[in-house]
Amino acid sequence: MQAPNDNIKESKKYKKLISNTAILGIGTFGSKLLVFFLMPLYTHYLSTAQYSDADLITQTANLLLPLVSAGICEAVFRFTLDDAYDKKDVFSSGLSTILLGSAVLALISPLLSFISYFGEYTWLICLYVISSCLHSLCAQFVRAEGKSALFAGQGILGTAITIALNILFLVAFNMGVIGYVLSVVIADILTSLLLLFPFKVYKNISPASVKKKTVGKMLKFSIPLIPTTVFWWITNVADRYMVKSMIGSDINGLYAAAYKIPSLLILLSGIFIEAWQFSALTERKSPDAVNFFGVVFESFQGVMFMAAAAMISFSRIIPMILFAPSYYEAWRYMPILISATVFSSLVTFMGSVYLVNKKSILSFITAFIGAAVNVILNFILIPTPLGANGAAIATFASYFIVFIIRAINSRSHIPFNLHTVKLVINTGIIALQTAFILFELPMWQAVQVICVAAVLTVNAAPILKGVKKLLRR
Repeated sequence: MQAPNDNIKESKKYKKLISNTAILGIGTFGSKLLVFFLMPLYTHYLSTAQYSDADLITQTANLLLPLVSAGICEAVFRFTLDDAYDKKDVFSSGLSTILLGSAVLALISPLLSFISYFGEYTWLICLYVISSCLHSLCAQFVRAEGKSALFAGQGILGTAITIALNILFLVAFNMGVIGYVLSVVIADILTSLLLLFPFKVYKNISPASVKKKTVGKMLKFSIPLIPTTVFWWITNVADRYMVKSMIGSDINGLYAAAYKIPSLLILLSGIFIEAWQFSALTERKSPDAVNFFGVVFESFQGVMFMAAAAMISFSRIIPMILFAPSYYEAWRYMPILISATVFSSLVTFMGSVYLVNKKSILSFITAFIGAAVNVILNFILIPTPLGANGAAIATFASYFIVFIIRAINSRSHIPFNLHTVKLVINTGIIALQTAFILFELPMWQAVQVICVAAVLTVNAAPILKGVKKLLRR
């Protein structure tokens, strides 16, 4: 039987996790949901080819982000949480790294103009990268300081600015691709200035506080994350470049639009993972850490599979509501991409074990395997009659394989309960859903209802039990 003090301590860590998740959820999910519902605007004012170009521009910028910043934003978050390091030293080291990387990007930017995809948009890509790096640095610093409400609030403000500028640039000024991307750039700049000055993050800028030893340790942590991030980018985005090259911009525009639906799952898991990483790091030395990881993983996978089952069942209806009629066929790629996103989220959860133990090399190795599997399968499957769904299958396979590897490997560091039987049942249910809806098998509508009910039955009880236990305490 647990002592009263042990019960109080256990209750506090779950409450902190739920509290942080709720705050981040209100800020991040609420704001991003507004952007999601702007899909009718985007699909109305951008053709499928333009939407393809806008997507590839932002994804190319996302590839350059870890290269320009040397992955330092992740290190700023991790080292700010460590009491052994001075916060001014950590933040100033991060800012110096980003300023140096931005200068290098500006010098080599003419090389990007030789790439036919982005020639005329090179300046826009550079602005996107630099503004995003600065915003990420400031946001990760306040997040590490435990200012969850501020972190969420600046996300809401940034989204509001993006929405306002999207309407202005796309509807009023008809700026097309440039307006779509420039909205994000300006929003990043303004939210960075908000954090730096009104909320006084600038007080942590102190070149004199920078220590070579700290910079070295931060870069030792962050640099292995660069290829890791690049490999995840390949897994997430390379298929869109390959679909564009092998099939064309119009199909890629549909495929990119289809990606927006499972992005809700990424958003849902991302909110939780941001809160979870904070709890995982602060509770890493707790004697109950193994049980803590197991309980949280059971609830996390349950929520992800329930959300995925619901989204798959409505995958033929959602495009009717959110997309222009010319984008309706995007539904065909959604079920497999939604399934892939579930395993992407589970892979990220497993990565928290590597974060806690500073095993960034393991993140690198597993990310490399995922990228290699993805690219090879894309080359094999996209030219077949599967077309863009071949790319979706490649994405699912790469995440599934990496999850299996991480699930085995991460438990050698923290041997928490994977609830394997439940995991297998959940996977089988959404696989059945996907097959019935894609092939329009007899009674496919009824099967969707049955599968959603089955996933709820398997997962709802443990989640409700945990919530009741927490409220009782």
